[in-house]
Amino acid sequence: MTSNGRVLALDPGERRVGVAVSNSDRSMAFPRPAINAGTELIQAVVRLIQEDSITHVVIGHPVTLQGAQGASAKGAQELARALSDELEPDAIGVELHDERLTTKQAGAVLRDAGKSTRDQKDLIDSASAAILLEAWLQCR
Repeated sequence: MTSNGRVLALDPGERRVGVAVSNSDRSMAFPRPAINAGTELIQAVVRLIQEDSITHVVIGHPVTLQGAQGASAKGAQELARALSDELEPDAIGVELHDERLTTKQAGAVLRDAGKSTRDQKDLIDSASAAILLEAWLQCR
């Protein structure tokens, strides 16, 4: 895995996937508009990778607080596998990263900023992706 270049974070959900991208020196995370989950998801992510010169992808892995894997965690694993299959081998790393409580953190941040979380689902999804990416960046 290269230690420079932009990183794409994905926070998969049933209807939408939150998106965030780092700057090229990997010091900050910036939320981007969420994309629809569904049959065109992989193609949309590949376009983002190409457009933003992404060198690494981090996908939120929603394990439970006890560390168990439910349906959402398995869905994240399937997304990682499908994306890896679509990308050139060894060109772009794809990994899962623990995302416990990122959605709750994002909701709290938006509430603190005076945003109504009920009407801001896309913002929550991408804010969660930004929190996930910031946590991943701090681990590096």
